[in-house]
Amino acid sequence: MITLERRPQPSRAWSYLSPLLAVIVTMIVGGLVFAALGKPPVEAIRTIFWDPLFGDFASYFRPQLLVKAAPLILIAIGLSFGFRAGIWNIGAEGQYIMGALFGAGLALAFYPSEARWLVFPLMIVAGTLGGLIWAMIPGLLRVYFRTNEILVSLMLVYVADFLLDAMALGLLRNPDGMGFPGSRNLQQYPAAHNAELIANTGMHWGVIAAFFAVVAAYILLSRHIFGFNVRLAGQSPRAAAFAGVSADKMVLICLGLSGALAGMAGMFEVAGPSGQVLASFNVGYGFTAIIVAFLGRLHPVGILLAGFLMALTYIGGELAQMNLQLPRSAIQLFQGMLLFFLLAVDVMTNFRIRFGRQKVA
Repeated sequence: MITLERRPQPSRAWSYLSPLLAVIVTMIVGGLVFAALGKPPVEAIRTIFWDPLFGDFASYFRPQLLVKAAPLILIAIGLSFGFRAGIWNIGAEGQYIMGALFGAGLALAFYPSEARWLVFPLMIVAGTLGGLIWAMIPGLLRVYFRTNEILVSLMLVYVADFLLDAMALGLLRNPDGMGFPGSRNLQQYPAAHNAELIANTGMHWGVIAAFFAVVAAYILLSRHIFGFNVRLAGQSPRAAAFAGVSADKMVLICLGLSGALAGMAGMFEVAGPSGQVLASFNVGYGFTAIIVAFLGRLHPVGILLAGFLMALTYIGGELAQMNLQLPRSAIQLFQGMLLFFLLAVDVMTNFRIRFGRQKVA
């Protein structure tokens, strides 16, 4: 008989090993999925994880790691505060979209101004505010009406998606675009362009913000009373209440923080790599950041590393689609399996397997 026995204390070794084991199991099962699709599994895994770093065109793909990882890290850092406190913001994708709309809307309101010293900082503020406002909707509804923030934040993603379509086809559509959907290209608008700071490196202001968020989150969680309150609220709500930590205040702060960082990520993306408000702007960063947060153990340094790993699957996945004609859905399944297997392996952190015969009554 095989049984799971709860450990007296969570295993530190399994806590560190589970992300690595989840990646290995994902590679194995992913290879089987690729084989079932008629694709060479070893070549597919190599294309995803090896070629972007050491392949023939690695000099082009390596800078893209920073471009892809920055929004994932920025969003995941914000989500980690809420997840640690037991507050589940599943709608970061909608907050990401709203940050992009607010930031791009402000930039286009100033068009054709050349005052980059004014426009770009205001875009950062507007994008952050857009994500914050969108996150406050589930936050206020939970505080005042005791609704479920999981459902409300998730449903708001679809509302934001419809708003994105409406803006791309209506208010923000390029008047010189001959009727085609989409806003002006912000990459051609110097005052609003989030350009590379160092040529051919992928380094832009969004990357700087992501690294700053990692450092700030580490200090807050390990050296500040706020981080202690967050951990206490997540591990023992009753103890947090006795310690004077307001549950409602924690909901608003954590949701607001995650929404603000998601909105900032959306603004940096629309002003830089994406360049336009289009119906296809959202590529799932808000949902993928949930995987990044858990793969990184909700720790800032872990999130930094997990962000680069997920960015690698994005770039390698696109490469596999081109070279091996793998369907995009297979790559999305591969990314989703990473979270599934992480949660499965993570059981061993709190439980151990026991083998033995079933006792006869």
